[in-house]
Amino acid sequence: MIDRLSEKWIKASIAGTIWAASEIVLGSFLHNLRIPFSGNILTAIGIIILISLSYLWTEKGLFWRAGLICAVLKTMSPSAVIFGPMLAIFTESLLLEFFVRLLGRTMAGYVAGAIFAMSWNLFQKIANYIIFYGSDIVDVYTNLLKLAQKQLDIKTDIVWLPIILLLIVYSLFGMLAATIGIRTGKKLLKQPANSSHADPSGPVDGGKQKQGQSFNYSVWWLAINILIILFSLMLLNKTSFIVWSTSIAAFVAIWSLRYKRALRQLAKPKFWLFFVFITLITAIVFAKASPGESMFMAGLMTGIQMNFRAVVILVGFSTLGTELYNPVIRQFFLKTSFKNLPLALELSAESLPSFIASVPDFKSLIRNPVSVFYEVISQADRRLAEIKNSVIPNKRVFILTGTASEGKTTCARKLAELVRKNGIPVGGILSDKIRSDSRVTGYNLVDIETGESEVFLSEDEECGTEKIGRFTICPDGLAMGINILNSLIAGEGKLVIIDEVGRLELNNRGWSDSAGKLLQLSSNNVLMTVRDTFLGDVIKKWDLNEAVILKVSECDHEHTANSVLEYIKSGR
Repeated sequence: MIDRLSEKWIKASIAGTIWAASEIVLGSFLHNLRIPFSGNILTAIGIIILISLSYLWTEKGLFWRAGLICAVLKTMSPSAVIFGPMLAIFTESLLLEFFVRLLGRTMAGYVAGAIFAMSWNLFQKIANYIIFYGSDIVDVYTNLLKLAQKQLDIKTDIVWLPIILLLIVYSLFGMLAATIGIRTGKKLLKQPANSSHADPSGPVDGGKQKQGQSFNYSVWWLAINILIILFSLMLLNKTSFIVWSTSIAAFVAIWSLRYKRALRQLAKPKFWLFFVFITLITAIVFAKASPGESMFMAGLMTGIQMNFRAVVILVGFSTLGTELYNPVIRQFFLKTSFKNLPLALELSAESLPSFIASVPDFKSLIRNPVSVFYEVISQADRRLAEIKNSVIPNKRVFILTGTASEGKTTCARKLAELVRKNGIPVGGILSDKIRSDSRVTGYNLVDIETGESEVFLSEDEECGTEKIGRFTICPDGLAMGINILNSLIAGEGKLVIIDEVGRLELNNRGWSDSAGKLLQLSSNNVLMTVRDTFLGDVIKKWDLNEAVILKVSECDHEHTANSVLEYIKSGR
């Protein structure tokens, strides 16, 4: 069963999966045929998908989330897994998000975002060459153009001319993509999708990453690989040819023993042809710029050094990509702001094959792009409804909040009575104050269903060893509460009350684990009492942005209970 997932991430999962399907299917097709500007065509498709869907779904942050999911799903492509395409996809989505937020969901916002997203391809391509071959590649480019300028007797400086021309072409691509996306989005609003399309749902076995199922992942190896890459680049800049060439050859040999896929790039003839080309062109350009045999040899050595740098980057980043599949690293994301990412990817893996099947052939895409994109993207709303019905439990989360001693427990008890009278079973725990001469000396934990109670917090230090503020946590009371809450995880249709959630739970103590399971795995409705000073942190911890907030200060028991019942029965 998939954990509770916010609707924004579900929508991002659908958008990112449609984008990834086009990248995987059309990307392989375009690159295999060596079609010019294939990267720009794929970027344009992604831009069109995001802009079109923004007419259906208007949540902020949808673009970058979809880009992140698409980037990760890109690793399922038949092409080699490298960081370049993944970085490009995510950065393009960030740029589109930025300009649409800056200028609004307007023609200007979409066009500006599309132009900058598309232009990123050019900047990343230039950056890639500099990263792969070092700053020497800039000298090679500059000297080569100066040589051409001299041979053709051109008076003006043409160093920037190719880059400017390419930037114009990329901008035109972006404007075209934005236009098609806007037209498709408007068509989606005017003509809502019908149910005649194939059902893109259903369990899928092929979506899971089969790579590395028996691979012995290691966080230590991830750290070692990063150090090897940095050390190799340092050797290239600081040592002689004998030192850096033998060292890098040894490092590549070590990598090849652990990572069979690390040498996949080096096994391609295309790499070695480019190796020879870069080396020779560097030597010739250096020699022409400063005639002499020594300059030719210096250029030749520079070309070889540039290629060794490329080998370190290609093979090294391939090893990093392998180690990043480590389940330990994936689990880390569950403790961060990206805790929804693994769950969204699980949904994407289920949907990906069917979305791939819906990707049209390239000729149809060229002939009538608006209609084709409409047909593909119109599946999104239907898929959203299917996921919401099958993945998100039909339940509500309520947070009853107020200041200390304002009456949260009293209000929760009264709500429990009224909700039960209206046919909804109620379970969970309440925290009753223990008083001595009007002074609070502890708290009793009360089982809402049975009325059984046990001391949970006490000023008596002999109660236990763990403390919260001036109170000692009594192990028997804690165990009783955990058992009660855990027994309610498997049920459905009840209202489970947790009184209260606060400092203990934010520090992963108390009811933290049980509350998390009830919120994520249970189909029961949940009502938590939370002190107002902890409200924001509790919402953030469990991603409860869609929870219904009830204020004790406004707690008219009858009216509040009716509101809770209405929410529960309607499933809104």
